[in-house]
Amino acid sequence: MAVFKSIPSKRIINGYEILTSDSSVVTNQSYRTDGEYVIVIKGVDTCELFLDETNTDHVVVKCMTHVIVKTNNLIDEEFNEVELDNGSCVEFKFIGDFWYILSSDGLKNS
Repeated sequence: MAVFKSIPSKRIINGYEILTSDSSVVTNQSYRTDGEYVIVIKGVDTCELFLDETNTDHVVVKCMTHVIVKTNNLIDEEFNEVELDNGSCVEFKFIGDFWYILSSDGLKNS
């Protein structure tokens, strides 16, 4: 399994300049965000995705498999984790102390 990343670019996240990729294709059973704007998850039965607010403040997740999204903070001020199914696409934004779902074409179970 592997993570394929696009060409690195500089972004300012939480007041810090970081070098990250614009997009990543994840084929691992677990992955921690690393500042990318788009993540495509595929090639595994299930993936546990951890939203890391120390290096990521906005990310769009495209699921080509079952994905469980977790974080140290609540999602939409209510959920400890959300489950996404194959084909769904969800946009997350970290604001204040919470991750918010800004848009979704298929939040399956939460």
